[in-house]
Amino acid sequence: MTTQNGILIAGGYGVVGRQVATLIRQRHPDLQLIIAGRNLEKAAALATELGNANGMQLDVEQPNPLRGQHPSAILAVVNDPYNYLLMDAVQRGIPYLDVTRWPERLRASVAELASKSLSAPVLFSSGWMGGIAAVMAVAVAKTLQQPETIDISVLFSVKDKSGPNSVEYMDRLATPFETMIEGQAQRVFPYTDPLTVTFPGGYTTPVYRFDTPDQLTLPQTTGAKTVAARIAFDDAFSTNLLRFLTRSGIWQLISGDRFTPLRRSLLYNPGSGASHEIHIAVSGHDDHGTFKTVNATIADPQGQTHLTALGALIQLERLLGLDGAVPPAPGVAYPDTAPQIEPALQILAQFGVKVSSEIFAVQDD
Repeated sequence: MTTQNGILIAGGYGVVGRQVATLIRQRHPDLQLIIAGRNLEKAAALATELGNANGMQLDVEQPNPLRGQHPSAILAVVNDPYNYLLMDAVQRGIPYLDVTRWPERLRASVAELASKSLSAPVLFSSGWMGGIAAVMAVAVAKTLQQPETIDISVLFSVKDKSGPNSVEYMDRLATPFETMIEGQAQRVFPYTDPLTVTFPGGYTTPVYRFDTPDQLTLPQTTGAKTVAARIAFDDAFSTNLLRFLTRSGIWQLISGDRFTPLRRSLLYNPGSGASHEIHIAVSGHDDHGTFKTVNATIADPQGQTHLTALGALIQLERLLGLDGAVPPAPGVAYPDTAPQIEPALQILAQFGVKVSSEIFAVQDD
């Protein structure tokens, strides 16, 4: 079996990567996969388990990580800190999908690509849960003539399974970030500007601002003048502790490599699994000029890594045109650039995700 023609999953045997690979195999049994990572033994073992797959040793922290290989597409579910894998794909004209870049790195990557001539699509899908929140926000926004405000609220369970990358955003809780407010880019601090939200499971809690790529892309794709992402834990103590640490300045005092183990011990304590819930509210004027708010909720009983894997699956089908639409043209794209709503909803329903809104065909029972 060759590694020249399959879908290469970088980080394919990790927490999210394994789930993505399994979902792809369930949806597309004839699609050849390349499970890639630093540990060839782990990659090969998963490839054998999946069938119609091959293992490949890949180190994204070394230049030219593809080493001459030319897969038909690349899905990155592991951090590509130096853009070696991205640039190797661009140079070879390989369609590329990434679900790992948080806003600061996303901006830098897009800026680096601005001087390149792209012969294949580069789909950055590192918004919340592999871009699922952004896709659903666009679906809701389409019901309004002019969406004005988009609020994405996340309930993160302290018992959820998670990979180390899942807490990367919380490692920057002392760092202000840029978001769109009333049509103007403004810098705000994490864990400020609370909004009280009731989530699908009935839990009501204040949620607080945090940095996600959705706040960069949704103003461009929907025209909304204000876009905010907020988060809380389903444990009040954890939410209040992080809020205290960030607002008191303690979090900034323990920033830096020296205190990384301490910060991770506070943030990364994965459990056996719990539901991951998202509430989306879009406000604006409808076709009759009436100002209204349209809500949608998402709940994945299998947790946030499963929902991220589903987001990656949805965007991979988008990248390759497997959702029935024409694949993206060469250039930079995002999950909310031209989402195919119905195929996305069908995948979510197939794998047990409950999506509830009066505008969706898939309803929560």
